[in-house]
Amino acid sequence: MQMHIGRRSVMTVAAAALAVPNHSSHAQARRRLRFTAVFSDQDIRADAMRGFQQDLAPEFDVELHLNATLFRQGTELVAIQRGNVEMANLAPQDLSRQIPAWSVMASAYLFRDADHMRKVFNGEIGAEFNRMARDQLNVHVLGPLYFGTRHVNLRPRKRITTPADMAGLKLRMPPGETWQFLGEALGANPTPVAFAELYTALQSGTVDGQDNPLPASRTMRFYEVTTQFVLTSHLVAYDLLSVSARFWDALTPAQREAIQTAVNKAIDMSTQRHLAQEQEMVTFFRSQGLEVYEPDVAAFRAEAQRRYLASTQSQGWPPGILDRIAAVR
Repeated sequence: MQMHIGRRSVMTVAAAALAVPNHSSHAQARRRLRFTAVFSDQDIRADAMRGFQQDLAPEFDVELHLNATLFRQGTELVAIQRGNVEMANLAPQDLSRQIPAWSVMASAYLFRDADHMRKVFNGEIGAEFNRMARDQLNVHVLGPLYFGTRHVNLRPRKRITTPADMAGLKLRMPPGETWQFLGEALGANPTPVAFAELYTALQSGTVDGQDNPLPASRTMRFYEVTTQFVLTSHLVAYDLLSVSARFWDALTPAQREAIQTAVNKAIDMSTQRHLAQEQEMVTFFRSQGLEVYEPDVAAFRAEAQRRYLASTQSQGWPPGILDRIAAVR
């Protein structure tokens, strides 16, 4: 029997086919978002980023690569620039390698506390520095991820009161000129060691100490191979949650809003939990037999600021930037 299919029938069948949801096309529309960081999967920031991952699950395939499993410390910025990863937790010190002006944002005793740092980044100064990152590095900064205030943690039992007492001590600092100068500004002999190798370096005596926020020192169990914490409070520690500008520009306005909202939530969560833990850490470390005390912080601050202003580290800083930051309330 010969079948006759009219034009109207063909159009009806085609319309019905178009009405059927195309699940494979929907799946292909999801964006892949790889995130790299050197912090441990036990870190508070890891919890914050798992929340970020969950919040974006409806539209993005977020891959979390923690503990330097994708890129080692200090290489994340170049990875973003080369398109090897979409998102990273970038240290401001790494940005300063390519933009000298950014070194001020990683200088000692710049911010009073986490709230001061947040206000600076949310205002005109933050917008100014974020534009530098976008225009010169092709990196879009989403926000600063606070993870505590950095203090000195040492193996020797030598009492530390002023920067002069730090002379000769091999203080582990992350690789990079800005980090190394920070160690010098504290009066120590800075020694570059990757974060993942730090416990072993302390255990073996390759370095005499390290500087990190108290929660990170507990997570990485540095207290097991040291004797004291000197509460120098020399740096409000933060990294920059950042994405490739090319990736960001290819997103829809709705997708950008979703990412920024999830980032803001992660930042708030990390900040609140770190602040709470910092209050608890002094008691914990003392319970482990470590000395925990405050040195002459004013002497450390004065010496650090003197060294910065007398060095090439301050070259390229916007005029009056320290006064402008100090004026933010």
